[in-house]
Amino acid sequence: MESDLFEHDHELFRDSVRSFVDKHVVPNLEKWDADRLIDRETWLAAGKQGLLGLSVPEQYGGPGEIDYRFRVVIQSEIARVGASALQSGFSTNDDIVLNYLLRHATDEQKQRWLPGFVTGETIGAIAMSEPAAGSDLRGITTTAVREGDHWVLNGSKTFITSGILADLVIVFAKTDPAAGSRGFSLFVVEDGTPGFSRGRKLDKVGLHAQDTAELFFEDVRVPAENILGELGQGFGYLMQSLPLERLGIGIAAQVSAEAVMSWTLDYVKERTAFGKRIGEFQGMGFTLAELQTAVEVSRAYIDRCVREYNNGTLSAVDASKAKLWATELQGRVIDAGLQFHGGYGYMMEYPVAKAFIDARIQRIYGGTNEIMKEIIHRDLMKA
Repeated sequence: MESDLFEHDHELFRDSVRSFVDKHVVPNLEKWDADRLIDRETWLAAGKQGLLGLSVPEQYGGPGEIDYRFRVVIQSEIARVGASALQSGFSTNDDIVLNYLLRHATDEQKQRWLPGFVTGETIGAIAMSEPAAGSDLRGITTTAVREGDHWVLNGSKTFITSGILADLVIVFAKTDPAAGSRGFSLFVVEDGTPGFSRGRKLDKVGLHAQDTAELFFEDVRVPAENILGELGQGFGYLMQSLPLERLGIGIAAQVSAEAVMSWTLDYVKERTAFGKRIGEFQGMGFTLAELQTAVEVSRAYIDRCVREYNNGTLSAVDASKAKLWATELQGRVIDAGLQFHGGYGYMMEYPVAKAFIDARIQRIYGGTNEIMKEIIHRDLMKA
């Protein structure tokens, strides 16, 4: 059963995205992995092609396209060639950092920061996790103290996507230790600010081309006009933005599972053993039948979540379900796909091997799947 999510305009846009992917992504996948970095030229090319900052309003240089289905097209086409690291970078910019700026920035801040998200000149990051605080963000120790016209930031962050290349970083910091959940605020730290430094590029299991880094803030003086939104509302802002972040992860998992199913089916239809195609053996065939059914049923739920997001009605609980289900399914599909490729599946020249190592983080970031279960569980137990 094919998805009915897209209309004619989305398919026309798909042609443009596919052209970009074939020209600028496929030839560079090995180089990016070797460099452990995606070059800025790719971001600029994506901006020129009109693939970035889709939701930026026209007065700030963007197309003002709020239909999230166009973002789904981008994710699907990137997944088609196994470029998970690029997908992660684009999603961090458009679904997370840009989402915060659109929701909470002042007009003056938008004038300064948003145009670069459209052209690809600005790469953003969000700094929440710390060495001793991941899922429990109330446990962060990074502080911001007011001194005249500035806030002075001190602390460190880790596991920061796009941390090496980022031109601006949204930093989650404690501004009032006695105020509980209202004691946190968001600050935008720009590249080159004295006291802001980047640590090592982290050596990860997968997503090798996605730069992930440690960030350090030592007496960083942030102008008061760089506070994002209202003082003390940082934790609430995080909660408001999590549904889109988790939906984005769920979509990435879904389109990755679909791509791997396609690669695997192509392989088992060509590979022969004992005089017939390996896909004709019943043991493998039943597994493929189960996984294809699960992928198509999963797509129906993901499509519904996209429509709910477009309508402004996607709940945090339903986004958590999408993230939990799709990432677990992604793991099952890729594991089976690698197994069915046999020894070749363990070779990095085959995209299923790369998908195997790239996908493992999906069940961890954006809130671990254990946290997703807890969110869903609490909702079930409400009176």
